[in-house]
Amino acid sequence: MTVFNVLSFADQGLYDIINNLGSLAARFIFLPIEDSSYLFFSQTMERNKSLQKQKENSMKLASEVLQHLLQAVVIIGVTFLTFGYSYSYLLLDLYGGRLLSSGRGPILLRWYCVYVLVIAVNGITECFMFATMKKEQVDRYNQKMLIFSVIFLFSSWQLTLHFGSVGFIWANCLNMLARIVYSSTYINQYYKGYVNQPLTGLMLPIYLVFVYVVALVVTSYSEVLYLQSDGISAKLAHIGIGMVCLSAVLFSVFIFEKDLLIFMQRQYSYRKEKKQLT
Repeated sequence: MTVFNVLSFADQGLYDIINNLGSLAARFIFLPIEDSSYLFFSQTMERNKSLQKQKENSMKLASEVLQHLLQAVVIIGVTFLTFGYSYSYLLLDLYGGRLLSSGRGPILLRWYCVYVLVIAVNGITECFMFATMKKEQVDRYNQKMLIFSVIFLFSSWQLTLHFGSVGFIWANCLNMLARIVYSSTYINQYYKGYVNQPLTGLMLPIYLVFVYVVALVVTSYSEVLYLQSDGISAKLAHIGIGMVCLSAVLFSVFIFEKDLLIFMQRQYSYRKEKKQLT
């Protein structure tokens, strides 16, 4: 943005604030998951062997873990997106007052929630890809990354020029989506013909999707009422409705994603036992 001079310093400052707020989830939630995932996959799978030559137990375990990790980050990301859409204005109003909430800040933060979901998925798919790729495959990917970077620079320039700082977030999303397509294609080819397809973890159950849609509609309507009143009681009511909807979402996850919860419980028990042994 600074190099092409397509945004004013005020818009750049606003984007920096939104970026710092939005990236908190990436730094404190998704980054530790990505680091642990890469370590697990690199220790479980042998890099220079195809799927057919891997140990059966390791192959099955890696597939299940990848599937559950994708389920987890999609649920977390969609939750951020659902509630981030309806509470961006309130968050910025509480954080910086009218200076942040009255302009393009809420729109930027809403789109940044989309970006959080995209980078969450990309982080897990690339973790598996980098942990299992052969050296020559990594070299080819690095060459393609150069192409991705050129496309990103051009798209960020054009989108920011025409749509402002929102366009820069779109360009980042497009860049990450291209990387997701590449890593997902690799995973699909890697597990070709295998019974358990880990990429199915990207798809949420239709019942859970319905709950998210209802939560989005209810909280969006609550935001409209809150913006009309804009008092302390309206803020508290808007927060209360959000907490009720979030509780409904979490309850639905507990009902519809029992396999994921069992997986998380096993991982927690394993880590606890490991700490006690050390």
